[in-house]
Amino acid sequence: MIDLNGQKALITGGSRGIGRATAILFARAGSDVAINYLTRKKEAEDVGTEIERLGQECLVFKADVSVKKEVEAFVRSVIEKWGQIDILVNNAGIWTYGEMGSMTEEVWKETMKINLDGVFYACNAVIPFMKKNKKGEIINVSSTAAVRGEAFHSHYAASKGAVVSLTKSLAAELAAYNIRVNCIAPGWVDTDMCSEVFEDPSFRKQVQESIPLKRIPPPEDIAGPILFLASDLSRHITGEVLNVNGGSVLCA
Repeated sequence: MIDLNGQKALITGGSRGIGRATAILFARAGSDVAINYLTRKKEAEDVGTEIERLGQECLVFKADVSVKKEVEAFVRSVIEKWGQIDILVNNAGIWTYGEMGSMTEEVWKETMKINLDGVFYACNAVIPFMKKNKKGEIINVSSTAAVRGEAFHSHYAASKGAVVSLTKSLAAELAAYNIRVNCIAPGWVDTDMCSEVFEDPSFRKQVQESIPLKRIPPPEDIAGPILFLASDLSRHITGEVLNVNGGSVLCA
């Protein structure tokens, strides 16, 4: 029912986790996909191979989302190849430990550069082309931490809260150009980002039991809602934060 045939999507952080799952799901829906990686070249190329096996084109670039000129070069290369970007998914992000009172400025800045500045750089580079085409879909990946906060990860929660505010602001600003801007806020997800903490079986069980649906979702369970927000099925939704957390955080 969801048809992205003829669409061109740019997904940041597409080599693994939610980005990988989203890229492959978009290809299954008929979209060509451009992804970036920073260090995981083989994993990114494997995603490209899988997408091409599905009959879609995949562009793979090395680009650090925290560096403005690299993001702009990534976007420029995609435009030169395809002439359009219909969908932007800002997925790239990091989650690190930081105790307030001893957190270094470097840890704080690294999280802000990747999780927030990276979203700004991509939006700022892509939106002019979407305005020119008078259409576009932007989906930003935030977190339940943006709503509830997260002890020892305050820098992460702050960056994701800012992404929510940016989403709502851009939704109002860009509606006149037929550009919709929405946000996905996952809870715990079974990805490499959480692999270290999930190495402790008791902690994994504790997390699972804390989720009303009693399961830790694979990244595909987040990719599905992202696809929905990128499709015409959500054409009257903009400025929304879609919580995908199994009922862990319930908010209006």
